[in-house]
Amino acid sequence: MLLLALVHTAPLTALAQQDSSKPSGGSMAGMEMSGDMKDMGPSMAMMAGHMYVTPLRPRQPGDEEKVKTLVAQVKASIERYRDYHKALEDGYVIGNPKVDEPQFHFVKESNVLESEHHFDPTKPAALLYFQTPTQRYRLEGVMFTVPPTASEDELNERIPLSVVRWHKHVNFCAAPADKVKEYLGKHPKFGMFGSIKTAEACKAERGTFYPTMFTWMVHVFPFENDLKDVFSMNDDVPHFGSNQ
Repeated sequence: MLLLALVHTAPLTALAQQDSSKPSGGSMAGMEMSGDMKDMGPSMAMMAGHMYVTPLRPRQPGDEEKVKTLVAQVKASIERYRDYHKALEDGYVIGNPKVDEPQFHFVKESNVLESEHHFDPTKPAALLYFQTPTQRYRLEGVMFTVPPTASEDELNERIPLSVVRWHKHVNFCAAPADKVKEYLGKHPKFGMFGSIKTAEACKAERGTFYPTMFTWMVHVFPFENDLKDVFSMNDDVPHFGSNQ
């Protein structure tokens, strides 16, 4: 999947974000992941212990209307990208095009940088394409990002946390040079799927520990009809909606 491929193709120092901040309110509900795994696909569920997921907040007046407006904006703004060539023309770059995976991320660096300071629903950090038997790149949605140091209140301002659950990847142990093959296999020690989840255990294996990797992320699948499916955390199935 994308995250694992990124680890192998980019310098860890460029990807890692040293972030010792705790979730707002001191809650560790998201970190524990208890009760959350049933909503995830196998790929994300395999990262238990390496993900923090924001807990759902109580629904506030106007939250659902705000989210529906946002989803409509996203849907309208990406319609032209059903033709992936137009995405490439507009500066999106295919992440790991040589890796055969069900979901592809087309990343636009300028949108990633802008999202650090300003949220624009029409400028996602990445477009999401799902591979089907007849299409390698079939548009299904977008990914938005926020720096990992952002508070949950800031995330809530962008997309209400009563409806959506942002996530970030945590407790990453980077393998030493002579053990990079141990990112893979049935029982990996290192990386997002690894058994190592603490700084102490990582040090004992001569690894480099990163409390947080990458950014806050959320996927939006605007072609789905139900809000739960629009913000699904299951990337192993396509999200084209019932009318496509």
